[in-house]
Amino acid sequence: MRRGWKMALSGGLRCCRRVLSWVPVLVIVLVVLWSYYAYVFELCLVTVLSPAEKVIYLIFYHAIFVFFTWTYWKSIFTLPQQPNQKFHLSYTDKERYENEERPEVQKQMLVDMAKKLPVYTRTGSGAVRFCDRCHLIKPDRCHHCSVCAMCVLKMDHHCPWVNNCIGFSNYKFFLQFLAYSVLYCLYIATTVFSYFIKYWRGELPGVRSKFHVLFLLFVACMFFVSLVILFGYHCWLVSRNKTTLEAFCTPVFMSGPEKNGFNLGFVKNIQQVFGDNKKFWLIPIGSSPGDGHSFPMRSMNESQNPLLANEEPWEENEDDNRGPSISNEVYRVQCWKPF
Repeated sequence: MRRGWKMALSGGLRCCRRVLSWVPVLVIVLVVLWSYYAYVFELCLVTVLSPAEKVIYLIFYHAIFVFFTWTYWKSIFTLPQQPNQKFHLSYTDKERYENEERPEVQKQMLVDMAKKLPVYTRTGSGAVRFCDRCHLIKPDRCHHCSVCAMCVLKMDHHCPWVNNCIGFSNYKFFLQFLAYSVLYCLYIATTVFSYFIKYWRGELPGVRSKFHVLFLLFVACMFFVSLVILFGYHCWLVSRNKTTLEAFCTPVFMSGPEKNGFNLGFVKNIQQVFGDNKKFWLIPIGSSPGDGHSFPMRSMNESQNPLLANEEPWEENEDDNRGPSISNEVYRVQCWKPF
């Protein structure tokens, strides 16, 4: 009886948390809807007197508004991509791993399993990255999101303003959303400013429209400042081919920590997010190369790779007849276009 009551309470709390997680999104939607009303009706249709100016303002505004809402929608409803089945432990391996009490044996089990997978990053101690909650070997740049309760490929961060985890599947859309948000606020602020001055000087009548125009400029400027800082930060991350998590915690490769391990150069770094075809860079259509499970890396000199030299489990046995060892081929296989 008590156990059932606790389960019901836990389920109710989870339901409440899911509902509350949409509050930031609802706030943004309400602000955007009000800004649409204030700009289109109170500014363009009521305050602006020139018909030509009305038409020009409305055309450019709606063009920006369409891309702004489109990218916001894609950021919210594009689900985070999870690792595919080959990274999950099989039922037998899971039973063996959980029943094994010796940590060193568990570590060796993960090393043996990881030999078949394209994973080249490690924990701080040099162990294979493993998620105890999802029971999978984490692909490179994959992390577990405690809010989404799952592992996310190339996880950047969990954003409450879109109520979604930003990762490989939607990072491009998130960047576009930030860019069009900045453009949206900037356009509103620049076109409203002259009428803000006229209302401030008392040159225009209309108390209701005056309130909307004054407040519209204030809100646009406030959001523009915060968004341009956030967008600038993510532009810097893209130029270095880093995620937010990697900016705060340097990724560890088989050769050790390397903060620029995924840095391929400015142009190639941009292509890793937006793709090779430039005509898709401004449109919220998926164009990021790869499958999110492996990524090109800087080529590293094996002579400067102490972990590869010392970690015997990563060398394949001579009797296996499977060709060169992973320690000799790992970077040549993984690097698509090495420097």
